[in-house]
Amino acid sequence: MQTQMLGASIKLKPATGKHHRDLYFELLRNLGAEHSRQHARELLQQQLLQCRETAPPIPSDPATLQAWIVESSREAGLQYQAYLQERQQGAPRRYFSSKAHALYFIKHVAPTKMVDGSWLYGLLPYWNDPAYAALIDIYLEELGDGVEAQNHVALYRKLLRTHGAEQWTELPAEYFTQGAIQLALASVAEEYLPEVVGFNLAYEQLPLHLLITAAELDELNIDPYYFTLHITIDNALSGHAVKAAEAVSQLLPRYGSPQEVQRRMIHGARLSNCGLGTLDIINAFNLEEEVIQIMRDKATLGQFMHNHHCRIGGRGLHEWLADPQQIPGLLQALQDGKWIMRHQPPSESRFWKLIDGEQGQMFGVFSAYEKQVLFDWIAGDALESLPKRERLGPSWRVQQREAAKLASAPTAANHPGHDSPNVIPLPTPKGQEKTRVEHSNSQELRLFQQQVDAVRDKPSLMRLLSAWMAPSLHDTPAGLAATRMFKAEMLN
Repeated sequence: MQTQMLGASIKLKPATGKHHRDLYFELLRNLGAEHSRQHARELLQQQLLQCRETAPPIPSDPATLQAWIVESSREAGLQYQAYLQERQQGAPRRYFSSKAHALYFIKHVAPTKMVDGSWLYGLLPYWNDPAYAALIDIYLEELGDGVEAQNHVALYRKLLRTHGAEQWTELPAEYFTQGAIQLALASVAEEYLPEVVGFNLAYEQLPLHLLITAAELDELNIDPYYFTLHITIDNALSGHAVKAAEAVSQLLPRYGSPQEVQRRMIHGARLSNCGLGTLDIINAFNLEEEVIQIMRDKATLGQFMHNHHCRIGGRGLHEWLADPQQIPGLLQALQDGKWIMRHQPPSESRFWKLIDGEQGQMFGVFSAYEKQVLFDWIAGDALESLPKRERLGPSWRVQQREAAKLASAPTAANHPGHDSPNVIPLPTPKGQEKTRVEHSNSQELRLFQQQVDAVRDKPSLMRLLSAWMAPSLHDTPAGLAATRMFKAEMLN
């Protein structure tokens, strides 16, 4: 099997087997380095070979794209309404058995969500070509148009931080496959333009699982905004799905025969299904196994932190923790010794009191995510009968309102006479006053401003801004400022 790379013929061959997690972070750090680009090519070739026989996720006839998008969205909507009716009739949640299950999902999809939109980054050099305008618009919207509160990666980072699920970088390699593919497409986009377009078309459709996920997260008192935002921007009438189809019509005549370009687009669309999908990750959850893994992680250092007089089941706690394989036995010993009372409110377990209260001897040892997993496991069969506030925590809406009040409270910066913050000028047409964007006085932003001030022509400015809009930088203050300036220049 061969794929045409804009005039060059490159035979697909197996990749070197580079660890997908290692490749993910290599591409994130060095997207433009030649050795990283070669690794990106090898990954894409490998994945294209693996998925070449799977069913095409998009129509083979470009003329039917718009009708297909509308019909697909309609079908997802009908299935969602059926789901809601089932729930009203007493059916349990379809995806998440508990809040811990939902947080497990949020943590384990992080490698993909933390590079959201990255597959389009490699198209920024085409900023002056109207045929790419729709795709670049999608990328800018993924970046929140430079507004942190709308930047998808910033939103997901906040979601992880809120629930203590930031420790996703050491997940098993299989969770990084899809994110690595997206970064690989960003790295060598000029060679894989039809594949990028096809990938984007497939990825921007509205799936049923997104609708259900948002509903059940909200029910479990987890802010679903990251997911509901994707529901609104992926709509079939004016959102990313339509822009993706528009890009197909603009780019189809560009590269070789329409049949060859369409074939490559379908290959790219197939890449969107590589790696673990949403339902794969949801179905992989096992509460007891997650408890054991958390305890094993803690045992790495915990074995050195306990007094030898601390004994459980006739053995020193440091002895239990010295061997990760003994963790299941330790959990059973904690139950036998009445330290953990399974299938009862966790507040009745001495172990829970040690880790939950500020006066507990193990306060702060477990993250919010880890505590939720332990809470749900201890509660067991009694979980759903516990008061909502006890098992799910305070309402995320109330917490957001309180945070907003604190943010709007008067501070020194609001009082007259306080030094004004530094500003970065946005480029504007000649004869017009410059728009100024306030920002904090950080070293990174000062560097960014110095670089902008040194640029003398628009192509150089766009290259500079693009560099700051890379997947690893765009949610930083300088990256957000660069995105706003890039968008302003696109409109000028």
